[in-house]
Amino acid sequence: MKAFGFLSFGHYGTGCGPGDPDAAAMLRDTVEIARGADDLGVNGAYVRVHHFARQAASPMPLLAAMAASTSRIEVGTGVVDMRYENPLYLAEEAAALDLLSGERLALGVSRGSPEPAHRGWEAFGYTGSTDPRGVDIARDKFDLFLRAIAGERLVDADPAQFGPGVRLRIEPHSPGLTSRVWWGAGTRETAEWAGRTGVNLMSSTLLTEATGSSFGDLQAEQIRRYHDAFRAAGHDRTPRVSVSRSVFPIVDGRDALWARMARGEGDQIGVIDGFTSTFGRTYVGEPDALIEELRADAAVMAADTLMLTIPSQLGVETNLRLLGAFAEHVAPALGWEPNHSGPVTGYPQG
Repeated sequence: MKAFGFLSFGHYGTGCGPGDPDAAAMLRDTVEIARGADDLGVNGAYVRVHHFARQAASPMPLLAAMAASTSRIEVGTGVVDMRYENPLYLAEEAAALDLLSGERLALGVSRGSPEPAHRGWEAFGYTGSTDPRGVDIARDKFDLFLRAIAGERLVDADPAQFGPGVRLRIEPHSPGLTSRVWWGAGTRETAEWAGRTGVNLMSSTLLTEATGSSFGDLQAEQIRRYHDAFRAAGHDRTPRVSVSRSVFPIVDGRDALWARMARGEGDQIGVIDGFTSTFGRTYVGEPDALIEELRADAAVMAADTLMLTIPSQLGVETNLRLLGAFAEHVAPALGWEPNHSGPVTGYPQG
């Protein structure tokens, strides 16, 4: 691990008490957390994307506000659900944001996780999927999105304006944006596909498979297979890999909330989307113990970037204290390089 960022689910209006934010407060808080994290040297500010839920949904306005309020931190998603997207419009938005931010976009996309709405992407106008989870349309859209941001000329120009045979690309074009796109993989097979495709790998606290191995070991195998597939496909750059964890350092008496959480809780097995799945544990403890435990997590040490899931609904002060404690007491021992050291790069693979 050489970098870390925060991953916000953007919860609001959950009825958890007088401090429960509404949508406007959640959006403003996220921008303020990003601003404070940038000052702390945190490398990334990422938001989850869910539809038909009281969570962050349309990420581009929020990411633009975050980028405008910061100078070094990477801004991105974990992840955009491609089933709900127009790939060419997303290509326009992503390129514009990448240019505005000074190439600080880390756009995580995937088929998406289960949503509250049944086949909700069809309400957005995207029909034709024969897969109950919409995997087929997500992959097809992603292929078109990648071609668009790579600058491929996809559309015939109006011959009355340009003459015959002219093709047009999506504008604006941000060179190198394809190297800042991530695929959120929940299985080893999907990680291999991402490697062959040549995009970065984003892996979360949930894998939709279970082998009997610990979550960290299963995810580390996923990362190894990804790198093998990336090299075998002949891609000539060094890719990025991120993993997500819930980590709560206990530094002083103010951290009693973390102490009441599931201390020492191990990995869990459950069913999601009809698949037996492995859920990663929550790390709660004093810094020395956390350092030892995270060093023993094979996936954390294999990834260049660790995304910390944060309780965003608890407000700016609490979340910046959490990020500050991790930056001061835990991250340096894991190999952290603060954002003023420059853009994060992946680990070269032999």
